[in-house]
Amino acid sequence: MANLVVFCILAVVILGSALLCVMTKRIMRAATFMLFVLFGVAGLYFLLDYTYLGAAQIAVYAGGVTMIYVFAIQLVSKRTLQGLVERVKCSRMLWGGLVSLVSLATVVMVFLKNNFILWGGMMPDTEVPMKEIGHALVGSDKYQYVLPFEFISVFLLACIIGGLVVSRKKED
Repeated sequence: MANLVVFCILAVVILGSALLCVMTKRIMRAATFMLFVLFGVAGLYFLLDYTYLGAAQIAVYAGGVTMIYVFAIQLVSKRTLQGLVERVKCSRMLWGGLVSLVSLATVVMVFLKNNFILWGGMMPDTEVPMKEIGHALVGSDKYQYVLPFEFISVFLLACIIGGLVVSRKKED
């Protein structure tokens, strides 16, 4: 019962922070709300007793990625940000809603095809051991994730370099 209460609290924090992140007009507040979302996801990992994934979520995403965003925001000049005012167009909202519905239908179909969700509404009782998850994350065989992690690290390095190039003052 206590796990359900904690899950509901974390779900409300994650969903509320995600909505506020997208809806706010101030960019630093959006980064702060994104930080709360990432901490909430880490809380879900801790609730599932996946302490390694929870600690990695806090260290890599909540710590590293959010700090990269904050540095990028701080590197962009205020004059650049002041001129940015975006109007919401009805056609954009319709296209966004349509893409969201198609994406949701695709995810549901994949879940149903691969029996992730059974028609009775119950999840299977098989539990994946943490050792197997760890091997999948750092292994280099088929269906393992060390190569995507390396690509992401190169991508983040390129983002840092791009931020430094953008922030450099032009000499007149």
